[in-house]
Amino acid sequence: MTGVPASAAGGSQAGAAGKASAMGSSKARSAKGVGPKADGPAAGGVDTGAEGGAKSPRGGKIAAAAVNQASVWNIANLLTMLRLLLVPAFVALMLADGGYDPAWRSVAWAAFAIAMITDLFDGHLARTYNLVTDFGKIADPIADKAIMGAALICLSALGDLPWWVTAVILGRELGITLLRFLVIRYGVIPASRGGKLKTLTQGVAVGMYILALTGWLATLRWWVMAAAVVLTVLTGLDYVRQAIVLRRQGIAERKAALEETEA
Repeated sequence: MTGVPASAAGGSQAGAAGKASAMGSSKARSAKGVGPKADGPAAGGVDTGAEGGAKSPRGGKIAAAAVNQASVWNIANLLTMLRLLLVPAFVALMLADGGYDPAWRSVAWAAFAIAMITDLFDGHLARTYNLVTDFGKIADPIADKAIMGAALICLSALGDLPWWVTAVILGRELGITLLRFLVIRYGVIPASRGGKLKTLTQGVAVGMYILALTGWLATLRWWVMAAAVVLTVLTGLDYVRQAIVLRRQGIAERKAALEETEA
């Protein structure tokens, strides 16, 4: 009688059982993520990726919030903050010792000059290096008007500058700011070359009045301030014209869009 020896049969059955056991254990290991390579890069990467995937939305929000929080503290905004801090310091220096001491007026002029210089650089840096933030959009114009307004009011309070000059300049600045907000739904009024020249002329004129000048320099500063007042009025009227044109265009475009929708 021919057949398979018992030992061979047993060996075959044992081998089959061993293979089945090995396959079962390998499946179990692969199902549990445990195996000879469980500590290797591949297994570690899979586990970490799964966990990271589950936590990525929350982590992404936290990272984005951290970036936004850090972006506020850029060089452009720091210059704007410096200008805001210089306002009370300038007023204190301007009114020190009764407000007529040439030495204190010179130090006040230095503070005013620093504020004007930072005004030239912070906007340029923000646009050039993509550092524009909501804080900067709000704080920058406030800082500009605060330092100029403080200087004009101090000069008028000390009797160095007529109050009507201060009223014209500050009234124009506040009025144009309000006008920008009123027409912002139709578009943005861009800054013109005349407006930039006006700002420069105002800064030079006010700086000359801050210094205790005498003689022909005192006469010169009067003419520079007169030019600043003229530019202030002319550019203000030009902004009003632009606002009217912008509003008319916006209304016409909305009307045309409405007619197309109805048609």
